[in-house]
Amino acid sequence: MNVNEAPSLLSAAQLRTLGTDAFRGLGLGCDEAAQVAEVLVLAELFGLTTHGLSRIESYGERLASRGIDPDAQVQEHSLAPAIARIEGNNAVGPLVGMRALQASMRIAKAQGVGVVLANGSNHFGPISPYSYLAAEKGFASIIGSNATTTIAPTGGSDARLGNSPLGFGVPHPEGQHFMLDMAMSVVARAKIRNALKRGEAIPETWATDAAGKPTTDPRAALDGFLLPIGGHKGYGLALMVDLFAGLLSNAAYLTHVKSWVDAPDEPQNLGHFFILIDTARLGSTAWLAERMSDFAAILHGSPAIDQQAPVIVPGEIELGKMRRHLKTGLALDASTHALLDRYASRAGKE
Repeated sequence: MNVNEAPSLLSAAQLRTLGTDAFRGLGLGCDEAAQVAEVLVLAELFGLTTHGLSRIESYGERLASRGIDPDAQVQEHSLAPAIARIEGNNAVGPLVGMRALQASMRIAKAQGVGVVLANGSNHFGPISPYSYLAAEKGFASIIGSNATTTIAPTGGSDARLGNSPLGFGVPHPEGQHFMLDMAMSVVARAKIRNALKRGEAIPETWATDAAGKPTTDPRAALDGFLLPIGGHKGYGLALMVDLFAGLLSNAAYLTHVKSWVDAPDEPQNLGHFFILIDTARLGSTAWLAERMSDFAAILHGSPAIDQQAPVIVPGEIELGKMRRHLKTGLALDASTHALLDRYASRAGKE
């Protein structure tokens, strides 16, 4: 596709095929490529474009340089009836994430609860695709990952923690799942970069400068550190996510995590955790549907301060976008589409 062309609408099936072919062109097997594409396409459908198929750029560069191993064999080891460890062996992150999700669903189905800790991984995309896939099968979930250091500990003056994502999911048998997917910083670095491009100041609650002092200068902020949500409470959440995802999984943690930007040809050894509960063990489908609907109704029933912005629940926006995109199709950024096409053309030559 010519990057100057207007983006064309693609169906979810077309996106999955294009994503799968692109990752096949980068050296992954058919099944592995399809699992990676599934995560990134769901991100696109949810409107999470920064964590969707545009990730082909960073993933592709690292696969090409073998900073991520396209031939990695992901391994599963049982540690207890309800606990397993996934050894990613430096595979692409969404593949490790999908294997961990599948293992935790299988274990939770057998035991009621499934706990899977993964190591040897890389950036695994957003959490909501995993929460959604689990919820569709009736599993409630708590999922987290550690990340490259971008946050200073409270009172500290250098980056020691990652902007680690944490997510929760609770299924609704009729499809209105609750899905919370959040990172630990007040805003993403992308918002600061955008402010710099526009020549705008940023709120001093977003980031600090290199000396650890709050700043309104986006350039100084990019040289400094992101501020965690809720001050010391966000710091505490970030370190607990890293304890579960990094330390307990036997992955790298805190400053031991390699930066994919500064060292793209080196393994990151990120860790993830998946804790799933089989809601079928708690009550009937009708029981869960009634309680989930009532829960949502109580929140939706709160009179809105602004009638144009009624109360919503976590996951409502993403699921609404997915339903719309499934009907109308989705437009990919032209440069992302062109890069996917380029890698996919390699798969056709195999």
